[in-house]
Amino acid sequence: MKTYSDAICDWLVEEGYTHCFFVAGGNIMHLLNSARSRFFCVPVVHEVTAGISAEYFNEISGDHGNKAFALVTAGPGLTNIVTAIAAAQIESRSLLVLGGQVKSSDLSKGVVRQRGIQELDGVELVKSICKVAKNISSPTTRDEFLQLERSSRTPRKGVVFLEICLDAQGQAALLEDDALHTMQITPLTRATDGQISHVVELLRNARRPIVLIGGGVSRQDFSEVLKVLDKTQIPVMCTWNGADRVPLEFHLNWGRPNTWGMRASNIIIQQSDLLIAVGTRLGLQQTGFNWEQFAPLAKVVHVDIDMAELTKGHPRTDIKVKAEANDFLIRLVHDLEKKKFDFTDWIKFGELVLSTLPNSEASNNSFEGFWNPYHFMQLISSQLRPGETLVPSSSGAAETVAMQAAVIPRGSFVITNKGMASMGYGLAGAIGAAIQTKSRVLHVEGDGGFAQNLQELGTVRVNNLPIKTFILDNGGYASIRMTQKSYFDGQVVGCDRNSGLGLPNWKVLFRAYGITCEVLPPMMNFSNEIQHLIDDAEPRAFLVPIHPDQTYFPKITSKILPDGKMVSNPLHLMSPDLPDSQIRSLLPYLKDRL
Repeated sequence: MKTYSDAICDWLVEEGYTHCFFVAGGNIMHLLNSARSRFFCVPVVHEVTAGISAEYFNEISGDHGNKAFALVTAGPGLTNIVTAIAAAQIESRSLLVLGGQVKSSDLSKGVVRQRGIQELDGVELVKSICKVAKNISSPTTRDEFLQLERSSRTPRKGVVFLEICLDAQGQAALLEDDALHTMQITPLTRATDGQISHVVELLRNARRPIVLIGGGVSRQDFSEVLKVLDKTQIPVMCTWNGADRVPLEFHLNWGRPNTWGMRASNIIIQQSDLLIAVGTRLGLQQTGFNWEQFAPLAKVVHVDIDMAELTKGHPRTDIKVKAEANDFLIRLVHDLEKKKFDFTDWIKFGELVLSTLPNSEASNNSFEGFWNPYHFMQLISSQLRPGETLVPSSSGAAETVAMQAAVIPRGSFVITNKGMASMGYGLAGAIGAAIQTKSRVLHVEGDGGFAQNLQELGTVRVNNLPIKTFILDNGGYASIRMTQKSYFDGQVVGCDRNSGLGLPNWKVLFRAYGITCEVLPPMMNFSNEIQHLIDDAEPRAFLVPIHPDQTYFPKITSKILPDGKMVSNPLHLMSPDLPDSQIRSLLPYLKDRL
């Protein structure tokens, strides 16, 4: 007899799923038994890692590659994965989570707090952070199940959580509807020819255009787009989620603007007269909290698959195009191929700004015997090879420094999850990336954040994953400590050892997992011995000494008004302030707004 759990796993195989990240539990025993013979099953120590690893696996794989899902048991299995569910949903990333549940006869249905052991209402718990959340108390047809599963991938990607009762898992499968005659697949919205022509006309009249590439743009389809943009001399910038779409070698790659972005990129984008933002939701971190002053001189074209993002009210946009990002870009550049533009002055200006403002600023203090984190990030990221991945943590200095200073060569990946900005994300993401690519992963995380998910070193070791972990060792939560010092008269609490935060002896910890751990002394280049450890196929750890008082500039600063409200600077006014001479030469188009 084919059980319902057998059928579910067979259907997922047909859909291209090859990997399952899981923590075993009694309420998923049938699902796990079916999965073990059909997928590469990766047991992890904590359920949040199952979700994060599957998210990063799918993000690298793209729309046409193999897929991974997370499998967790009822109760604590679900509550432990909630952060990963929320983060993938916020970043519009495809994630399928199969959750266990008690027998349908043991469901409390809101009458009492709990009837079955480990029972809680999973659907009620996560429905606000998913595209689909559904309890399955009896076997469904193939059509019904796959209709739910495919919701994670179209039209806007997100999370599908399916909670399957234990008795349903073990029941006989419903085998009708094998031809999928009743499947309804929502077609992706395409831009109209008129909308494409309108944008081409805007480019014809522009003098200072920028194309901003977001994570909604596929890696697989972008190489041909770059060739045309190069031919037409239209500069490109990337959001953090789209950071690896444009390689460093592309001479019109003008960086990554953001609240914590590259200063040069922020200054340039703020002086553009046409901004075409494709596949990005233009959230507050991208535009700055002072979103009223985002791209103040530009006509803003916003291309997104979700009408809610186009009409949310911030930032100001002039042309809203509800369309699939890749189709829009490919058709746009097809029309542009036959056009001639002259952006010579704009390109000269952009190159002036980029050459004047380095990604590692002298405004940051330096300490003998400690790394400048920006120099470290430039050095380690430059070692990426095609097919390899840089995974900075998703919060704090490790992430912001990476996005300001990292070198991303052609064919390599960089993935983070800025929307949730959760500490502890890096190692779990590195596991998913390493298993998907079967290649080296450079994982950079702060010591405080790493401590939140360090138990997954066991997963790294038992799978012998080629993950090189670099811990920015500054004694705690650097960004929190800096915020507390800046805004609360230098008083700190719970952000380092002196204020009560307990962290391990890192060398002893890694040794317990059978992983070597070396201290990286600050230097212009790594020694031959260290370089060998970075290059080999073994999991390794490296401590990167960062002084606790290290500063992280440039950044957008805010001031607290007498009424307690906070006001942020616009993107082009990062701290510390530039000298007057540079302001005059680098901000000529904004001189009336300074």
